[in-house]
This record gives sequence, structure tokens and C-alpha cells, in this order.
Amino acid sequence: MKYRSLSRRALLGTLAIPAINAWGQGVSTRAVKAQPRGKPSGLPFYACFNDVAAQAGLHAPLIYGPEDHKTYILETTGCGCAFIDYDNDGWLDILTLSGTRMDGAPPGATNRLYKNNRDGTFTDVTEKAGLSRTGWASAVAVGDYNNDGFDDLFITYYGQNVLYRNNGDGTFTDVTEKAGLLHDGTLWGSGCSFVDYDRNGLLDLVVANYLQFDPNKVPKPGESSFCNWKGIPVNCGPRGLPPGSVMLFHNNGDGTFTDVSVKSGVAKAKGSYCMTTVAADFDNDGWPDIYIACDSTPSFLLKNNHDGTFTDIGLESGVALNEDGMEQAGMGLGIGDYNLDGSLDILKTHFADDTAVLYRNDGKGNFEDVTNAAGLGVETRFISWGAGMFDLDNDGYPDLFWVTGSVYPEIEKQLPNYPFKSPRIVFRNLHNGKFEELLDQAGPGVAAPHASRGCAFGDFDNDGDIDVLIMNLNEPPSLLRNDIKGENRWLKVKLIGTKSNRSAIGARVTAHYGGKVQAQEVLSQASYYSVNDLRLHFGLGASEKVDLDVRWPNGAVEKVPGIPADRFVTIREGAGIVKTETFKKNS
Repeated sequence: MKYRSLSRRALLGTLAIPAINAWGQGVSTRAVKAQPRGKPSGLPFYACFNDVAAQAGLHAPLIYGPEDHKTYILETTGCGCAFIDYDNDGWLDILTLSGTRMDGAPPGATNRLYKNNRDGTFTDVTEKAGLSRTGWASAVAVGDYNNDGFDDLFITYYGQNVLYRNNGDGTFTDVTEKAGLLHDGTLWGSGCSFVDYDRNGLLDLVVANYLQFDPNKVPKPGESSFCNWKGIPVNCGPRGLPPGSVMLFHNNGDGTFTDVSVKSGVAKAKGSYCMTTVAADFDNDGWPDIYIACDSTPSFLLKNNHDGTFTDIGLESGVALNEDGMEQAGMGLGIGDYNLDGSLDILKTHFADDTAVLYRNDGKGNFEDVTNAAGLGVETRFISWGAGMFDLDNDGYPDLFWVTGSVYPEIEKQLPNYPFKSPRIVFRNLHNGKFEELLDQAGPGVAAPHASRGCAFGDFDNDGDIDVLIMNLNEPPSLLRNDIKGENRWLKVKLIGTKSNRSAIGARVTAHYGGKVQAQEVLSQASYYSVNDLRLHFGLGASEKVDLDVRWPNGAVEKVPGIPADRFVTIREGAGIVKTETFKKNS
């Protein structure tokens, strides 16, 4: 990636940041007015989402602070979840994280692992798996760090992060200390990702920290200029609190990790409130970069220099700020190729009275804010969190989905236009670089209001479409089953590394179908603090065959031509397709 001269956005940013940080308000918001909505396209949308969490057996609520008020920012951020096939049976299991309360954990406040029963229901196997744990969990990353064929878990916390080794027998072992990942003092771990940054076949680990939080020192609501919102006393932060940091741990190949934060240069990324962390190749040079959505401060894009070091080029590349050079309250990240040009674009979610932002990649890692041009400027109502860029109706074009929910349960009585619980958001791809918000066409599971945070995308019932798992504060999770209609085709791809890391984290699959080209990567974390299905899903529209280019994390490229549609294929590095399955027909 060649550095370009500072853009108008970057120049504005250098001027805007000091002024914005002088605001009294603790959260960045632009107070922009929504653009007027155009005439509905009238085009059919074949995806329909229904919440089946209760009948699936997902009954345990996510405990995260009190329900009716939030004294501290720690109680507001919530946590993520994961679709993970922990037992390698070909069916997605579910991991949900948990918080607690300042006065102690109530009964049942624990992370939970649910085994997929392959009939639309799940069984809670948390205790048997050894994953019971209370505390303020934040984010999860999935990846096979020891290349034994079973995906492991890394979970960040306010307090001490945890590495769980998957033992391959349905159980996990806390190996944090053995792996050298214990730390001194109290950190607020936030976004995290497994990433093979040096392409040696071993998964390293990047870990962000949100901010420095001490409940004994943080002002109470209304006690500081950073502790009010629209004149109403609320919890303090993030502005006014010391920012966190970025850390990188190198996999030594013997089950241990070494802190290389300073040596690699990631420790130079300072001064921002780091949240969701995605490792992907944004400049198409074959090496994984690291993008970190940052709350109310400039976001980081850490370019991989191919020599074990990284350089933050967020301002130069156009993804640190919005098109006006303004900070936004970056929380969640959806990564995908919405315009089918073979490069990864970025959707980033923000606070109320602001838009989510859509960054279009020019193929060289330079990004343009196309939020308004793409039609996303019509939606500014809600605080937005977990996000995805997935083809929800299998028409061959990725759509946009994100979840919403306030951080201020106290203000709804005084400001009813800012409800604590709010609906999910769907923007369908119109195939011309523009999107259309679907207000009531995507099903009851989308319209239902919740105070949501993390969400994960995957096909839990193996029927060839994308379902969504969503974390809701102080409620059970939502499991949105996609009851898709129509005749659109699809392909699902699982990658197994041999010379590369076994999970194929960082692998790029470029699909060619019907004259279209779409790129996807296997990501260890995305959305908001969450993990999507590691199997890549391509909607194909009417196309009956697909040609795939697979670029493995070590740079090797394999071509897999002529794959029939409506299949689930497993590709092993160096061996091509080793398994083909046909799922049941879409309902």
C-alpha cells in the first residue's frame, strides 16, 4: 500500500480532534439529520427473520448491570457471542458471553456453551465443557492456536482475559497462565483476534483494551461535564477517562505466547478507545492488517509491513474518521465486498444522531466514505452495535445488517425519541452501489425492539442461508432463523489449513459466478466482539456453478473451478475439495 498525501478528511481530522475532545459530552455524536427517504423500490426481498431462541432452548438472560439504570460505563457496553463448531460435527454450536453486576453476580450469570442438537434445538453444556465463569466478559475470538484440529477460544474481560484450549473431547481447559497471557493489574480487554501476522502457520493474538476504569475514581452520573447527555445526567465516559492500548502476542509454537506489542509497533497506537478488532487483508498484498473500531476517537488501521511490524495508517487511508474529518463512536464492524470488486469494504456502527459509515475500498487499501451516496444516511435514530455484510437473500449481493440499543435506560422517560430498546436494521443491496432500508419487510425478528450488543452470523440449521445470533442486555439472546423463499442459489465453503494455520484464519476466497466477483475472508472476530461462522457463505442468485480462487494465509493460491451451486464444500490446503455435502432445501 502506497501512502497517499493527507486527504481532506485527514487534514480536517488533525484540526477537528482537539476541538471535539473539548466537548463536555462523553460520547462522540455528530447530531446529523437523517436524509429523506426515497420512494421504495418495490423489489421483493426473499429473506424473513423469525426469532426462534425460546423454542431452540436459549433461555438464559445476559446479565450486564442493572436493568433500569447504568451508573458506570462498564455496565453499558455488553458483550459478544460466537457461532463455533467446537466438536467438529458439521453443525454450529453457540457460545454466549456474560457480564455481572457491581454488587455481585446473580445466579446463572455465566458464559454459556450450547451444543447444536441438529434439530433446531440446543443443549446447555457449559458445565460439562468447563466454561462456567462469572465476570465482565467483553469479546471472543475463535481459532485453532495449537493446530490440533479443534478451535480454541480467547475471551477478553474487565479484569483478566482467558485462553481456553479445546481438548477435542467436548471440554476446554483454561491455559491462560501456561500460555504466558496473565497480566499485572486490571485491564479492560475489548476487541481481540487471532491472526497469523508473520504467515508462519501459527495463530498469533492481537488484543485491544477499551479504557482505564476504576469504579472508585470515576465520577457518578452528572458529577462531570463528561457525565451528561442532552442535559440529562448519565454514566461517565468514554471521554474524560484514560484511553486503553493495543497489544500483540506472538505464538511461540509450544503453547506459549510472547508479548511483542512494542517490538511490532502496535503499542504506538495510542489515545483512542479501542473496541471491535478485525484482522484482514485490506490492501490486497497478501498480508493481514488490523483494523480497530474506536469509540469517540480516531479508529486505527495497522498496516502489516511484512517484517513483523505494523504502522497505523488510519488517517491516510481514510478509515480513522468520517468524510468530514469528524470522530465517530465506532463500535461494530461488518467486513465484506458489497460492490463485488474483489476487495474488502468496511461497515462501522456508531452512536445515535449519527449514521453508520460505509467505507469503499479502492483495491489498494485507500477508502472512501460513501455512506450518503450508498443510501445509509436515512438512518440516524439508534445507538448501533454488532454488524455484518452478508447476502441475506442469496441474490449474489451482500446486504447490511446491524443491531441497536441504548446505553442510557434512564432517559427514555424524558426523551421518548431515544428508547432503550430498539429494532434491528436491514439495508438490502440494490445491485448498483446503493442500499435500501427495509423497515418492515425483513420479518418480525428484525422489527422486535431490544437493547442489543454483539451478534454473530452463520447457518445454524444448515439450510443454505444466513441466520443471526444476537445478545440482548438482561434478556435471553435472540436467534433469528432466516426463512428464505425463492429460487436463489448459494455455496458454502469450509477451509482447512495444512501448511497454514488449521482454522485458515486470514484465508481469502474469491468467488466467480454469473459474471460477478466477490471476496470474503475467514475472520477470527468481527461484528461487535463476536465471531461469525468460519464457513464462508456466498449467495449466487441464479448462477448454477461457481469458480473459486483460494488464497491461503501463507500466500499460496489454489483454483477450484466448476463447483455446483447449493453445496457445502470442504477444501483442504493442497488437496482441493475433500468433501461435498448437500444441505436440506431452504424452507
